[in-house]
Amino acid sequence: MATVILGVCGSIAAYKAADVASRLVKLGHEVHCVCTPTALQFVTPLTLMTLSRNPVITTFEDETGSWVPVHIDLAQKADVLAIVPASANTMACMAQGFAPNALTSLYLANRAPVLIFPAMNGNMWTHPATQKNAAILAAREHHRIVGPEDSGMLACGAEGQGRLVSVDVIVEEILHTLTP
Repeated sequence: MATVILGVCGSIAAYKAADVASRLVKLGHEVHCVCTPTALQFVTPLTLMTLSRNPVITTFEDETGSWVPVHIDLAQKADVLAIVPASANTMACMAQGFAPNALTSLYLANRAPVLIFPAMNGNMWTHPATQKNAAILAAREHHRIVGPEDSGMLACGAEGQGRLVSVDVIVEEILHTLTP
């Protein structure tokens, strides 16, 4: 089966990445989770490790097991890189080529298709800077942005655009990308 790298960013929707990992493993895929530092405020490495059945990369200090840096090794093994959820900060780093953490460094080394599933406050999503970064990413070869949903209740209490698409849609998009 395929190797899926699941990038997890700081968002209340990060807990849904655990369900995505679990479903993909049950379908026979190899899943590796790479978390931004802020993702760890919302979901634990133990949860993701248990569901993915692989160690979770959270910092460059996690990369001591081999002479090849783990973020490079995973980037070379990836059949797809899915960012679930994608924060405005991580999207900005990806769009501008900044690599302040293991996930964004892996992104720069990655040549597999990239699926970006944004989740954030509606005002953050519609801000011109975020929209510009999304357009830059969407224009890159083998990149696709899925979502966010156009309406719904957000964690901040607001109603509107910005909510992560459903886990069913995320898994479906990943599987579609893996299908030749």
